[in-house]
Amino acid sequence: MIRLVPRSFFVFVVFVLATASLLAIPVAAQQSLAPSNPDPAGQSPSQDKSKEAPKSQSESQSQTVPGSTTPEGKVAGTSNDRLFYALPNFLSLENAGNVPPLTAKQKFAVVARGSFDYVQFPWYGFLAGISQAENSEPGFGQGAAGYGKRFGSAFADGTIENFITGAILPSVLHQDPRFFQSGSGGFWRRTGYAMSRIVMTRADSGKQQFNVSEILGSAASAAISTYSYHPQADRNLPNAASVWGSQIGYDTVTIVVKEFWPDIHRKLSHKSSQRILGNSNP
Repeated sequence: MIRLVPRSFFVFVVFVLATASLLAIPVAAQQSLAPSNPDPAGQSPSQDKSKEAPKSQSESQSQTVPGSTTPEGKVAGTSNDRLFYALPNFLSLENAGNVPPLTAKQKFAVVARGSFDYVQFPWYGFLAGISQAENSEPGFGQGAAGYGKRFGSAFADGTIENFITGAILPSVLHQDPRFFQSGSGGFWRRTGYAMSRIVMTRADSGKQQFNVSEILGSAASAAISTYSYHPQADRNLPNAASVWGSQIGYDTVTIVVKEFWPDIHRKLSHKSSQRILGNSNP
């Protein structure tokens, strides 16, 4: 859950959207990245297993027995993906097609995996630092004690929101907490699809329905955190509503990035491969 003053949240949104602008990569351009000619040995890339493209998330998940986890802790039907190689993105699937729904146990397992991932600690530390610098929620005070309170509340906010929207309500309402990337169409079509996932989601049955887990879950988590461990002066309805709106906005921006992250990933990987090949050539 993001508790930033409007200026900081605006800067965050602009930064993420600027990054997302890199995503407008035409499908034709993506396809042109793949080599079309055989290698010097006369063997096509598809025949050389050492040059095969990485398996998609759906392909890798199909090799995991339903209900099981891998040694790395991956839950069947989810991914090992990370946004910008860091932030957990385990509930996003690329080219998933028709995949079986997650059980309640799996929903809780993957949310717990993401919520307590090692990257979350510096992430919440960063958010606490922004809050400390701008003295948002002055009731926390300043100094080490104030920073510690802000860090603890940021961690609790995020964890509560993750479990309510990703595990508790999806289990009760039989909704699928995963994000299924579109991967087709132009930039604005894909952006519109991603944004629509805030209010629409897939049910465990495969049907589309209103995303009660996100809308109601974000409101519930905002109310719980606001009226429990945040400063007394901030325990009011306008503040809870502001936090709810900020969270919906943050989730909307994040889900747009999730839609295009596979394109960015492939582009960065391609550039990295080109550099390696360039350095290896005499």
